[in-house]
Amino acid sequence: MHLLDLQKEDFSEKEKRNIEILGILRKQGPISRPDISQEMGINIVSISNYIDSFIKDNLVYEKELDVSEGGRRPVLLDLNPRAGYAIGVGLNLMNMVGLLVDLKGNIITKTQLARPQASVKEVSESLLEIVREILRRSKGYVENIRGIGVGVAGLINKKEGSIRWPQKMDHYYTYASVDLPLKGLMEKEFNLPTLIENDATSACFGEYWLDLGKTYKNIIYMFSGVGCGIMINGELYRGSQGYAGEISVYNYKEQDLFNCSSGAPCFVKRWDMDLGIVEELKVVLLKDKTKALEFTKATSVNIENLDLKSIFNACRLKNPVAQAVLDGAAKRLGIKIAYLVNLLNPQLVIIGGGFEEAGEEFLNKVRNTVMDWAFREVTVDLKIAYSQLRENAVAMGAASLVLERVFAQL
Repeated sequence: MHLLDLQKEDFSEKEKRNIEILGILRKQGPISRPDISQEMGINIVSISNYIDSFIKDNLVYEKELDVSEGGRRPVLLDLNPRAGYAIGVGLNLMNMVGLLVDLKGNIITKTQLARPQASVKEVSESLLEIVREILRRSKGYVENIRGIGVGVAGLINKKEGSIRWPQKMDHYYTYASVDLPLKGLMEKEFNLPTLIENDATSACFGEYWLDLGKTYKNIIYMFSGVGCGIMINGELYRGSQGYAGEISVYNYKEQDLFNCSSGAPCFVKRWDMDLGIVEELKVVLLKDKTKALEFTKATSVNIENLDLKSIFNACRLKNPVAQAVLDGAAKRLGIKIAYLVNLLNPQLVIIGGGFEEAGEEFLNKVRNTVMDWAFREVTVDLKIAYSQLRENAVAMGAASLVLERVFAQL
């Protein structure tokens, strides 16, 4: 099988044209050649040359005729969703999700595992196992799977497919270089081209690719509060080496000196993925036995098995301690977003990574904080919303990045 170059980020003009035409067919089909020509501002002869090639490759098909105002009725075209499939795998705060999707982004198969522990070995093994499971459940599609996309935390070396992984040592963090070449390992085992991308960047692209952001082209996707995906003028922004989107600073030698009174941790300091919510609530409950008893009675959860999901549930049950902790976390997140909004002036900020489960009160607190802290001028038309893809965002985005490259390299 010919392995597509899935890690390439710069497209030729022909590849961009492929992506744009097929993107219109994917989103708006069935549609006629004249309508595609009009939307792109390109003459119909050029459009027809591309379309004829797509039809030959069974990627596009002709279907019923459109209603005509006179003369010959134009033939309608549509993308053949069964012409190819992609596997996407991604992690969020709660679990690991694996998807098999068709060319239009429809989910064919979904499987998920509990989120593995944060060690490189466990995460890598789980990524491989979830792809094996998807393939076991997708035997009728295997021959037409075009590639695998993986959205994962850390600093991704695109050339080698390796990752610098955030590893917690005692109460400090350090970034450990991962020797495991995940891209090469997957391609060797599954004989499929593999793309490795940062989780927040993957999720940001997934929302945009499936047109969930509608007309928005300048987007920040907040993956909890530890990283973000950035889209500028309809294109992912990765930076000069592909590492853009890390939104905190950290020096383990001085981290104990770097604190601020408005929140622990300070909003520019490195956070845990859960914004420190679980640890903060544990401290409160350990200090006050009455509050701990009330929390356990209301939620059937004790301090030992406390997790983010149980705190979200407690908040929905109006537990005052859980509400207070989430309220503080929402304010810290809002301050961080306000800084990014002032810096990048986006149209849309999407909150995901698992915090979609935190509820509307959390989101409203984030919104209000952003409005209080950011310049008024940059918030006038700003929209802040939860991810519509929710737990599927990273996996869907990783699969969509594969499909974009499939479209480009036809």
